[in-house]
Amino acid sequence: MALSVGTTAPAFTAKDTDGNTVSLSDFAGKTVVLYFYPKDDTPGCTKQAQSFRDSYPEFQGKDMVVLGVSMDDEASHKKFTEKYGLPFQLVADTDGAIAKAYDVDGGGYAKRVTFIIDGSGTIAHVFDTVKTDTHAQDVLSAVGA
Repeated sequence: MALSVGTTAPAFTAKDTDGNTVSLSDFAGKTVVLYFYPKDDTPGCTKQAQSFRDSYPEFQGKDMVVLGVSMDDEASHKKFTEKYGLPFQLVADTDGAIAKAYDVDGGGYAKRVTFIIDGSGTIAHVFDTVKTDTHAQDVLSAVGA
Protein backbone atom coordinates (compact mmCIF):
# COMPACT_ATOMS: atom_id res chain seq x y z
CA MET A 1 0.00 0.00 0.00
CA ALA A 2 1.50 3.33 -1.07
CA LEU A 3 2.01 6.10 1.43
CA SER A 4 -1.13 8.03 2.25
CA VAL A 5 -2.25 11.66 2.03
CA GLY A 6 -0.98 13.74 4.95
CA THR A 7 2.26 11.76 5.26
CA THR A 8 5.56 13.63 5.02
CA ALA A 9 7.14 12.68 1.70
CA PRO A 10 10.35 10.68 2.24
CA ALA A 11 13.48 12.60 1.27
CA PHE A 12 15.64 11.17 -1.48
CA THR A 13 18.76 11.92 -3.47
CA ALA A 14 19.55 10.15 -6.73
CA LYS A 15 20.87 10.74 -10.24
CA ASP A 16 18.70 12.10 -13.03
CA THR A 17 18.68 11.51 -16.78
CA ASP A 18 21.84 13.58 -17.25
CA GLY A 19 23.73 12.18 -14.27
CA ASN A 20 23.01 15.21 -12.10
CA THR A 21 22.16 14.74 -8.45
CA VAL A 22 18.53 15.51 -7.69
CA SER A 23 16.93 15.65 -4.25
CA LEU A 24 13.35 16.21 -3.21
CA SER A 25 14.59 19.11 -1.08
CA ASP A 26 15.73 20.90 -4.27
CA PHE A 27 12.06 21.69 -4.89
CA ALA A 28 11.04 22.98 -1.46
CA GLY A 29 8.17 25.44 -1.80
CA LYS A 30 7.00 23.95 -5.11
CA THR A 31 4.39 21.31 -5.82
CA VAL A 32 6.10 18.13 -7.00
CA VAL A 33 4.41 15.48 -9.12
CA LEU A 34 6.43 12.36 -8.32
CA TYR A 35 5.32 9.58 -10.60
CA PHE A 36 6.63 6.06 -10.34
CA TYR A 37 6.48 3.76 -13.37
CA PRO A 38 7.72 0.24 -14.09
CA LYS A 39 10.07 0.51 -17.09
CA ASP A 40 11.38 2.92 -19.72
CA ASP A 41 10.12 2.56 -23.29
CA THR A 42 7.32 0.09 -22.62
CA PRO A 43 3.82 0.79 -24.00
CA GLY A 44 2.04 1.97 -20.83
CA CYS A 45 5.04 3.84 -19.47
CA THR A 46 5.55 5.57 -22.81
CA LYS A 47 1.89 6.70 -22.93
CA GLN A 48 2.19 8.03 -19.38
CA ALA A 49 5.42 9.92 -20.13
CA GLN A 50 3.92 11.36 -23.32
CA SER A 51 0.89 12.49 -21.35
CA PHE A 52 3.16 14.51 -19.04
CA ARG A 53 5.22 15.75 -21.99
CA ASP A 54 2.17 16.98 -23.86
CA SER A 55 0.79 18.78 -20.78
CA TYR A 56 4.15 20.00 -19.47
CA PRO A 57 3.53 23.72 -20.20
CA GLU A 58 0.45 23.57 -17.95
CA PHE A 59 2.55 22.18 -15.09
CA GLN A 60 5.18 24.88 -15.58
CA GLY A 61 2.45 27.53 -15.58
CA LYS A 62 1.39 26.29 -12.13
CA ASP A 63 4.98 26.27 -10.80
CA MET A 64 4.84 22.48 -10.54
CA VAL A 65 7.74 20.08 -11.00
CA VAL A 66 7.30 16.69 -12.69
CA LEU A 67 9.70 13.89 -11.76
CA GLY A 68 9.43 10.37 -13.19
CA VAL A 69 10.99 7.55 -11.19
CA SER A 70 11.79 3.99 -12.24
CA MET A 71 14.49 1.47 -11.43
CA ASP A 72 16.08 1.96 -14.85
CA ASP A 73 19.59 3.44 -14.96
CA GLU A 74 20.65 6.85 -16.28
CA ALA A 75 21.56 5.50 -19.74
CA SER A 76 18.10 3.97 -20.16
CA HIS A 77 16.47 7.20 -18.98
CA LYS A 78 18.59 9.19 -21.44
CA LYS A 79 17.49 7.03 -24.39
CA PHE A 80 13.84 7.21 -23.29
CA THR A 81 14.02 10.99 -22.85
CA GLU A 82 15.65 11.55 -26.23
CA LYS A 83 13.37 9.14 -28.10
CA TYR A 84 10.19 10.84 -26.87
CA GLY A 85 11.39 14.41 -26.25
CA LEU A 86 10.60 14.38 -22.54
CA PRO A 87 11.09 17.86 -21.02
CA PHE A 88 11.17 16.75 -17.36
CA GLN A 89 13.66 14.87 -15.23
CA LEU A 90 13.64 11.11 -14.82
CA VAL A 91 15.19 9.80 -11.62
CA ALA A 92 17.27 6.60 -11.64
CA ASP A 93 16.24 4.50 -8.64
CA THR A 94 18.53 1.60 -9.56
CA ASP A 95 18.63 0.12 -6.06
CA GLY A 96 14.90 0.61 -5.48
CA ALA A 97 15.46 2.71 -2.37
CA ILE A 98 13.04 5.46 -3.40
CA ALA A 99 10.36 2.96 -4.43
CA LYS A 100 10.76 1.21 -1.07
CA ALA A 101 10.56 4.52 0.84
CA TYR A 102 7.28 5.35 -0.93
CA ASP A 103 6.04 1.76 -0.55
CA VAL A 104 5.67 1.19 -4.31
CA ASP A 105 8.33 -1.50 -4.77
CA GLY A 106 6.88 -4.20 -6.99
CA GLY A 107 9.84 -6.55 -6.58
CA GLY A 108 12.38 -5.36 -9.14
CA TYR A 109 10.25 -2.59 -10.62
CA ALA A 110 8.28 0.40 -9.33
CA LYS A 111 4.50 0.10 -9.20
CA ARG A 112 2.62 2.73 -11.21
CA VAL A 113 1.71 5.23 -8.47
CA THR A 114 1.83 9.03 -8.50
CA PHE A 115 2.23 11.33 -5.52
CA ILE A 116 1.50 15.04 -5.46
CA ILE A 117 3.73 16.61 -2.83
CA ASP A 118 2.90 20.11 -1.66
CA GLY A 119 5.43 22.88 -1.11
CA SER A 120 5.89 21.92 2.53
CA GLY A 121 6.80 18.32 1.67
CA THR A 122 3.50 16.69 2.58
CA ILE A 123 1.76 14.20 0.32
CA ALA A 124 -1.39 15.97 -0.84
CA HIS A 125 -2.75 13.37 -3.28
CA VAL A 126 -2.04 9.76 -4.25
CA PHE A 127 -3.00 8.14 -7.55
CA ASP A 128 -2.75 4.38 -7.14
CA THR A 129 -4.93 3.77 -10.19
CA VAL A 130 -3.50 5.42 -13.28
CA LYS A 131 -4.96 5.79 -16.76
CA THR A 132 -1.69 6.20 -18.64
CA ASP A 133 -2.90 8.19 -21.64
CA THR A 134 -4.79 10.83 -19.61
CA HIS A 135 -2.77 10.78 -16.41
CA ALA A 136 -1.25 14.26 -16.68
CA GLN A 137 -4.68 15.82 -17.19
CA ASP A 138 -6.04 13.75 -14.30
CA VAL A 139 -3.26 15.13 -12.08
CA LEU A 140 -3.94 18.71 -13.20
CA SER A 141 -7.65 18.25 -12.46
CA ALA A 142 -6.86 16.92 -8.98
CA VAL A 143 -4.85 20.03 -8.12
CA GLY A 144 -7.47 22.33 -9.57
CA ALA A 145 -5.29 23.48 -12.44
